Amino acid sequence: MNDRSPILNAYDLHVRRGGASLLDISSLALHEGEILSLIGPNGAGKTTLLQTLACLLRSLQGHISFRGKEVGSAVSVFDYRRKLAMVFQEPLLFDTTVFENVASGLKIRGIEKEEIRQQVMENLDRFGIAHLIHRSARTLSGGEAQRTSLARAFAIAPEILFLDEPFSALDPPSRESLIEDTERILRETRTTAIFATHDRLEALRLSDRIGVMNGGKIVQIGPPDEVMNHPMDEFVASFVGVETILSGKVLSADFGSLLVSVSGREIEAVGEIRPGESVALCIRPENVILSVNTHGQGTTSARNVFPGRIVKVSPMGFFHKVNLDCGFPLVAFVTNHSLESLGLTEGKEVMAFFKATAIHVVRIKEWQPSG
Repeated sequence: MNDRSPILNAYDLHVRRGGASLLDISSLALHEGEILSLIGPNGAGKTTLLQTLACLLRSLQGHISFRGKEVGSAVSVFDYRRKLAMVFQEPLLFDTTVFENVASGLKIRGIEKEEIRQQVMENLDRFGIAHLIHRSARTLSGGEAQRTSLARAFAIAPEILFLDEPFSALDPPSRESLIEDTERILRETRTTAIFATHDRLEALRLSDRIGVMNGGKIVQIGPPDEVMNHPMDEFVASFVGVETILSGKVLSADFGSLLVSVSGREIEAVGEIRPGESVALCIRPENVILSVNTHGQGTTSARNVFPGRIVKVSPMGFFHKVNLDCGFPLVAFVTNHSLESLGLTEGKEVMAFFKATAIHVVRIKEWQPSG
């Protein structure tokens, strides 16, 4: 449970366009000092929700309260929006210098000239772009432009910062560097932020909580570890990086231990499911161990041991993704060193191990496709 007080509450938000529902949020709370990430595929409603919460998009129905006061009645939309800052995927900069861009929000608020200079320089330093102070915004690279946009947002010390896919248009080195700096600055300033992304790794790095969106709804929200390791349905599981989702039927259940039939194989799992129920077994690839010893279980304590054949090996940067055929599809991640030392190549016979406790079990009947 979050012991920080809510700074923003939203209830019964509904947005419709052209007869279609774009947003349907029953309730959402953002806590003081929290970083909340919204993840989901394109069209899930992340940007629509950000724009609605920032009062840039009018909802057809619903209520938004800021520090306990309803926006639009107890506090005006104008006063509310002056307490916010928003950074978009594409930097929206004025055709002037970096200094003037970062100073713009402060000037609008009537801040004294000396304080403006102090705030601008502090935030240019934070984002490592003080040397660009007199540079025209038109001459900036993508990374420099986004750093300028972020420095402008932080300069006004917003009570809530809205970030809409701010790193997605950048090249990998610029993206990695800016994510690292933004994470540090968010923590240093204790800025409350809500961040939309389709990249689960960005969300994991930056978030106190993650909300998974689909079809304009938040289908699961919670701490990163909970969402990533205990997805509530198959959609969430597939989106948060569960590479193996197996459909099966519970054969037996004994004091929390399950035996599940999957494609004629029996897999042990943990859960409170009755025999005869249909389930999805969610297995993260980092929980699957491979061995070239095909004659026995060896020293592992894993209850699930299956022979398999490597179908495909795909490089993924610092590790490799290994697709297996064990009579059912299974995916494992291995380090580059392990790949080489074990001689893992397509067509090779291996043993795959995974613990019963590493499987997240979802009742299939609980999952309904969106739309």
